[in-house]
Amino acid sequence: MTIGVERLIQAVDELTPRDRPVMVHASLRSFDEWIEGGAETLLDALLPGRRTVVVPSFSESHFDAVPTATMRLARNGIDYADFAGKTREGPEYTVRCGLIDSSMGTMPASLIARPGARRGQHPLDSFAALGPQAIELVAGQSTTDVYAPLRTLAEGGGTVLLMGVGLNRMTALHLAEQESGRRLFVRWTRGKQGEVRMVETGSCSEGFPRLEPYLRPYASTAVVGRSQWTAYPAKETIAAASAAISADPSITHCSDNDCIRCRDSIAGGPIGPDVLG
Repeated sequence: MTIGVERLIQAVDELTPRDRPVMVHASLRSFDEWIEGGAETLLDALLPGRRTVVVPSFSESHFDAVPTATMRLARNGIDYADFAGKTREGPEYTVRCGLIDSSMGTMPASLIARPGARRGQHPLDSFAALGPQAIELVAGQSTTDVYAPLRTLAEGGGTVLLMGVGLNRMTALHLAEQESGRRLFVRWTRGKQGEVRMVETGSCSEGFPRLEPYLRPYASTAVVGRSQWTAYPAKETIAAASAAISADPSITHCSDNDCIRCRDSIAGGPIGPDVLG
């Protein structure tokens, strides 16, 4: 049995307003039924109504680097011993590189290949957008403001749409962490001259489902095939999550009691000089 584009468009219209941006996290496997055309058809169902579709287009596996000794901040969610004996001589990231982590799935890969797609200026955790507001949404992203597209999404009355995935895939909740007062983790990439540079990145997200009771009042749902879709208004959801994290910082801890990323994020994030750039 196949799911037609008409049903996909109907569900999108039920959950997201027209003329607004929508941040999408999707699992095609969740449908358990065939969508003819796969991610391309799903993307086509999102764009009508002058929507702008935003997706994470992370590329850490292609552009990460080994930090120098002076860049190894304390409480940074990482064990620096893992870098012992390692070197990486990779290329510099560009918005037209076309490279994306395989873990991102087919939707982001399809979007960045579309004519008119725009991608943010972050070598490890870029966001990409397609639609009338694409340039506006990614323009503010930089190595020192990784979640600027999410802030623009929220300010523009946008929606976060989860298609068959849970809150542990909602990157907007990393912005909520930052707005609650946490300092973002630092990772490393290579610049134009091959120099190592520090950039902002997010924390562990596996504990985010624990925020569900605080976000439930804002959720709208639909079932498409066997895929559960949940839509959240970005501005209200980020604010509610930030308030919950401020009230109980440990709420975002994942099920791994020894998770160094959760431990350091909950403690407030990295300690050290602000030398990002």
